[in-house]
Amino acid sequence: MTIVGVPAGWPATEEEARTVQDELRGRVVLDEPGPPPGTGLVTGVDVAYDDALDLVAAAAVVLDATTLDVVGEATAVGRVSFPYVPGLLAFREIPAVLAALDRLPCPPGLVVCDGYGLAHPRRFGLASHLGVLTGLPTIGVAKNPFTFTYDDPGPARGGSAPLLAGAEEVGRALRTRDGVKPVFVSVGHRVGLAGAVAHTLALTPRFRLPETTRRADALCRQALRDAASFPPPPGR
Repeated sequence: MTIVGVPAGWPATEEEARTVQDELRGRVVLDEPGPPPGTGLVTGVDVAYDDALDLVAAAAVVLDATTLDVVGEATAVGRVSFPYVPGLLAFREIPAVLAALDRLPCPPGLVVCDGYGLAHPRRFGLASHLGVLTGLPTIGVAKNPFTFTYDDPGPARGGSAPLLAGAEEVGRALRTRDGVKPVFVSVGHRVGLAGAVAHTLALTPRFRLPETTRRADALCRQALRDAASFPPPPGR
């Protein structure tokens, strides 16, 4: 089993990571609508950790956006590349996620992250960070609203309400199932907010979370279990 190493020059401190965020944030593209929902390919990415073994496993699962059938998948296992700091989680995850994307047998199309894009205290969550580094259109679909506020959306599927940082709309609280708590959608890179919401609805025909996230979550957890079953390398 190949373990992805921490890239050379990767930030090692909070100050260094915030400097990188500041440098890359200006490259986020917000004036493109993104690919039409329900067409082409769409890829979910997710990660799982084993802090005791210093491992992070990433999975990328490509779906046909029309049928939601799996057309490709890949995983990568690496060393945890950054300490846990709220607002800087992308620095723990991106090296393994990039490795998984590189191993896909087909282009990823739109990438859906289990996390945040602009709905981030520094307006540069994982979806935005990954989009800028890869050039791919990305969105974030999160399970909770982080530090932001919102009014409860209407109870029916498709109901939505602005996700707010003060008066600034940073995403949408979106009801994907009747009477089920919402998910929190934000733009990552090269996709508009209306498109991000439409993609999320297209990816949630039966469950609260997008099929992309559900498939990637299961695959990265299996990859981590497989990695944990290997004997540690010499010196560990």
